[in-house]
Parts: sequence; structure tokens; C-alpha cells
Amino acid sequence: MKIGVYAQPSRPGELDWVREVERLGADSVWVPEYWGHDAMTPLGAAAAVTERIRLGTAIVQLGARSPALLAMSAMALQELSEGRFVLGVGTSGPQVMEGWHGVRFDRPVRRTRETIEIIRTICAGERLRHDGDLYQLPLPDSGGRPIRSAARTPIHVPIHIASLGPANLRLTGELADGWIGNSFFVDHADDAFLGHIADGARRGGRHLDAVELTVNVGLEFTADDPDEVEAAWVRHAGGFAFTFGAMGHEGANFYNDAFTRQGYGDAVAEVARRWRDGDRVGASAAVPAAIGREQNLIGPDHEIRRRLGQYAAAGITLLRVGVPGDDLDDRVDALGRLVELARSV
Repeated sequence: MKIGVYAQPSRPGELDWVREVERLGADSVWVPEYWGHDAMTPLGAAAAVTERIRLGTAIVQLGARSPALLAMSAMALQELSEGRFVLGVGTSGPQVMEGWHGVRFDRPVRRTRETIEIIRTICAGERLRHDGDLYQLPLPDSGGRPIRSAARTPIHVPIHIASLGPANLRLTGELADGWIGNSFFVDHADDAFLGHIADGARRGGRHLDAVELTVNVGLEFTADDPDEVEAAWVRHAGGFAFTFGAMGHEGANFYNDAFTRQGYGDAVAEVARRWRDGDRVGASAAVPAAIGREQNLIGPDHEIRRRLGQYAAAGITLLRVGVPGDDLDDRVDALGRLVELARSV
């Protein structure tokens, strides 16, 4: 089991955390992109202070950049990092794409496919010609010409897709080098996620093993005390109220859809209702503690080791871990314990 860690290198002092993550032997650092800092620029800074660790975006938002610009940025980071960069992409949702970027959120699976095809054409050093449903390059009836990248090519950029719905999961299996998983319950791994990825892999003429399977988790070590462990489940569960209530709008929340497919539909609907009514406290309280338990690594060492084994048995090869806290020493201690436990799985 490999361990990846989330970081925000644009924050003061966070590059010290990135250095420690590498020193402790973690596999990778992952930088998200919401509606604050971008994900690409901070990874350039992380590349400058590290030597071995992989550097990934989790995720950059498709549609926020043209496919060619995304390829250019990815190739630059691959050069700067000497081959350690991983391009994690995702379609985001209507709230962000239409409210922040001013880009229509339409045909997300098709946009993902065509973007990947264009990026790979550019990275291969081929002249860019693409006759797609969403992108036509060069533009028809224009002065554009098929251009070949002026960067050093060919250059390989691994592409991971953040996917939740069945169609996008199948696309991940068909085209991607890896999966950026979220909302993942081990008990529903095959029917909700990995079965669709495997179907797509077969459609693409390959095996599921060709796709690096990664899943997002939080982390909290506790004493070996059932009451303390359960309190941590409840605390972590409460954070999902924002996910269910605010990450999207009524009828278009892909996280809610994923949780619903795994048996939490009634609970998610109630949380979302309370959030929309302005009852933030009630929404947090309505999230089942089981969600906090199953979406995170929580407990004493033996429990964390057991949970790592569950993920490994399900076929997950890397966990992208959010290590909480503001104190660097505390974060280093927690990550060091986790890395040692992962080595035993």
C-alpha cells in the first residue's frame, strides 16, 4: 500500500511539509484546485524542493483551460520535476464551471475523452489535428494551422481521471493511467466503482491492473478507547454536510449520487435538506457516523492497519491522505506512523 499526501504549497511554511513528506518515504504529494489557488503553480515550487516524490494534481478542472494549454502546463511540470508529474483531471460541476469559470457544464464525459486525446497528441509530438464534438482543431474556416509542439517531445505525462459516475468510470478504465477515487466505501468497491473501471479497461483492450487505483481518505490517530474512536467518527462525518449540501445544486451533486448508489440516499437527502434550509448544525448532526468511519482512517494503530488491509484487499494501490493540523511536528508524527503501518500491509 502506497501513501500519497495532500498539500497546499502556496501556503506559508507548506513547502517544509512537502520536504518532510518526501523524507518520510511517502509516494506522492497531491495538490487540489477549487476556486482559490490553481494546482499547477504550487507544484512547480514543490518540484524545486524535492527530488524523488511524485507530484500530482487532484484535480485540475477540465474546461478551465484549453486542452492545449493544459498539455503545455503538464509538459512544463514534467520537465521541471524530471518525470515525477502526474496530471489528475476532473470535470468539477456546474457551480464551479458556470459560476466561477463562465464555461457551460455540458457533456462532461465527452469533454474528458477529447481533452485526453488532445493532450496525448501534443505530448507525442504530433501535429495537432482533432475533429471532435466539442473541439475542432484547427478551427474550421479559420486561419489556424495544425501545429506541432515546440517543446521537447515525445514526453510521457500520466493522466489520472477523477470519476464518480458509471460512464466516467468506464472511460477511466479505457483511457486513463490512474483513477482519482472519492466517496469510496470498501464494501461497495466492485459494484459502485471498480467493476465499471474494469469494464472500461476491457473495452480498451487492457486489464484493470493497468490503472493505478487511488482513493481519498482523512486520518486521525486516537487512543484505543471505543468512546474516543466513535467521537472521531462523528466529528469527521459532520464535515460531509458541506459536501452533501453545498457541492453542487439540487439535482446535480455527483457526490450525493455516489453515496446514494452505496445505500446512503435517505441520509444524504436529509442532510442536503437541512443545509438548504440554513440549518448547518442540524445538517452536520444528520450525517451518519458510519460515513466518518468508512471514509477515513480513524483509530489506534491496530485499527488503522486493519483498514489499510481492507483497502489493499479491495485492489486500491494508493491512498491520498489528508493529514490534519497546523503544527508541522504533529503532522510529521502522524504521517510517519501511517507510512510505517502501510509498509506492513
